[in-house]
Amino acid sequence: MSNLFNQILFLPLFNFLIILYNSVAFHDLGLAVVILTVIIRIIIFPVFHRSLKHQRKLQKLGPHIKRIQEEHKNDKEKQAQAIMELYKEHGVNPFSQFYLLLIQFPILYALYRVVLAGINSSNLKSFLYPSVVAPAAFSPYFLGIVDLNSRSLLIAVVAGVVQYLQATTSIPKPPPGTKLSPAEEAGRKALLFMVGFMFIFAYTLPAAIGLYLITTTLFTLVQQVIVNRQTEEDLEREQDGRGH
Repeated sequence: MSNLFNQILFLPLFNFLIILYNSVAFHDLGLAVVILTVIIRIIIFPVFHRSLKHQRKLQKLGPHIKRIQEEHKNDKEKQAQAIMELYKEHGVNPFSQFYLLLIQFPILYALYRVVLAGINSSNLKSFLYPSVVAPAAFSPYFLGIVDLNSRSLLIAVVAGVVQYLQATTSIPKPPPGTKLSPAEEAGRKALLFMVGFMFIFAYTLPAAIGLYLITTTLFTLVQQVIVNRQTEEDLEREQDGRGH
């Protein structure tokens, strides 16, 4: 299984990273990492977009689900049936999130492995295809300032800030006067906890990984803004349709 993973995902991505390094990245490894990450995120954009859209719709349906749970609190069967009808009415499959994550994870993990391996010039010849030229001089720097082989406080701080922005964008604002349930409060705290975790994670690993995390989180942030806008429009159209 490990060999299959290397042949299908790791080696093609690693070689593509070196091709980018030799060409459009102007021998800047950090820039090559950013470009590769953006290209991969564009390729899996439809899958990730659908995942975020389902997640946002489920969040927006939260008050309706709570109402159903209250109405049928003594009949779990009716409660489950009513919730499934609500999902069907809004075109939401609660299990699709799991399948979409299964599709995304191997690609994102391979990209993570590529970034981690790419900072070690000793790996070049063992990973490169015969048709890919190894750089004559390999520099593990981003913009000539950040050594991607070493830890970077600056990269870690930026990773934490970007994670905070993405987390706050993914949390829907409750209507004024709405009291959050313990589960919702816990979910919000968990998202904010991720900010601290992201900072520590980025600081304890080489800066190349932090740069990858910043790039992919920024991409997710932009995608989240688009999804939030589209979800609001979809729900408004559904309400207008039922009104007519």
